[in-house]
Amino acid sequence: MTLYTNDYLEYYLTLVGWIVNNGIWELLVASGVFALPFLAIILQEWLRARSEGADEGNKGVLSSLRIENRVWAAIVVIMFAGIPFFQVDLSTIEFDSTRSTQCQVSIATPQDTRWSNTFTTLNNQSAKVPVWWFFMHSLSKAITGGSIAAIPCGTDLRQMRMDIDATRIDDPILAQEVADFSQDCYGPARARMFMNRPNLSDEQMDDINWIGSKQLLNVSGYYDRYHSKTPRNRWPFNAARDAGLTQVPGGGGYPTCRQWWSDVGVGLRARLVQQIDPSLLTRLSNWARFLSKTESDDAVIRSVVSPRQQTLNQGQVYSSYGGQIDMSASNITARAASDLGLTAGSLGFFPAMDVVRQALPMVLSFLKMALTICIPLILVIGTYELKALVTISCVQFALFFVDFWFQLARWIDSTILEALYGWNSPHSNFNVLMGLNNSFGDMLLNFVMGTMFIVLPAFWVASLSWVGINAGNAIRGLGDATIDAKGAGRAGVSKVTGALNR
Repeated sequence: MTLYTNDYLEYYLTLVGWIVNNGIWELLVASGVFALPFLAIILQEWLRARSEGADEGNKGVLSSLRIENRVWAAIVVIMFAGIPFFQVDLSTIEFDSTRSTQCQVSIATPQDTRWSNTFTTLNNQSAKVPVWWFFMHSLSKAITGGSIAAIPCGTDLRQMRMDIDATRIDDPILAQEVADFSQDCYGPARARMFMNRPNLSDEQMDDINWIGSKQLLNVSGYYDRYHSKTPRNRWPFNAARDAGLTQVPGGGGYPTCRQWWSDVGVGLRARLVQQIDPSLLTRLSNWARFLSKTESDDAVIRSVVSPRQQTLNQGQVYSSYGGQIDMSASNITARAASDLGLTAGSLGFFPAMDVVRQALPMVLSFLKMALTICIPLILVIGTYELKALVTISCVQFALFFVDFWFQLARWIDSTILEALYGWNSPHSNFNVLMGLNNSFGDMLLNFVMGTMFIVLPAFWVASLSWVGINAGNAIRGLGDATIDAKGAGRAGVSKVTGALNR
């Protein structure tokens, strides 16, 4: 029979917890301490019967029946929740890394290490698990795993946006060529278009705001009219096309802007595509199935070659009680100041919360181990009451189920942009920066999402008190144990910024 764990830290600490648990139980049995609760049961029931008064003449019979019931209940608790029975056999969950990435669920990988070989002994010590706790571990993992599987798969647009935003032109020569193209082709062609005062739709107006504009490429009189002002070795000199221009010894020609941009293999567009991670282009095209491969690639290229133009919130994507319905000048000033504060605060907050999110699963594994070690002592102190057993079981299940809240918070954080800016969303727009023009609102959401990894588990455990389970402080360690790590993450940014300011 096998117990399943989610990662190798939990694997190791679960084994440690049950080995120590067995040692404590053996100590309690050898010392006779495990029998003290039976004396406490007899004393409690005798005092209880005595405090009820002398109105009835069968107090002795009543107290003996109560003692008998309590003793039998205690024996059942000892047999099923105290005495180690099943040999511990641990295993990690099998997984498909492709599916994990698609569904935003992260599980540790063996990577051909010795961890890939399961082991069940430490220092020649093996562990056994009581029947009840084996059942609770299996049930908790089953419910948690099923709940995680119920989370729908989605596209991680946030990561995709970050990847696109981080893409740069690594080749300095190519970067200079983009600048030359903008100067020789895009600037003159766009100026000529506006001199003609064309009647353009909103879509066309958006299109002409970057150097690969279809309007400038396909309409006669723009990119077919202008050409490179310096010779380009990738295009041989053409006497008919380059008449009147200087022929250089290297043989380079002066391609038209349309050729310079669009020629297969040598065009500027084709070489810019090579600067982008192919997997990123594939992920984007798979998500944006409503666009052709060329259109989705153009969207990424546009992001890479265009200057970032970020404005304050555009569109009511989030409910907000900030300001008045009609924003006054003071409201706008306050919003701008708060946005600036968010930007500055994010420099320390995001690294700090990233450290917390990495540390939380580690802390949770230690809390599970601590609960396992505490079980024998809690049962003895609780005089083997069924209420104590149920409470410990609920706390154990609550700790296991926290994994679900972590995965849910990660999934929402990864896919919320799909809901807000994806195709057929209320604010649908195909901008590969996915709402970057609403970046300050998204930044505020990032602050909120960062805390969800603590707030959601805390709410879950607190909600157990609604049905009388006192587990409110069970995961306080999640917050307490990550305070120092959070501070260290924030301090790292402070040191870097301090060094840059010198």
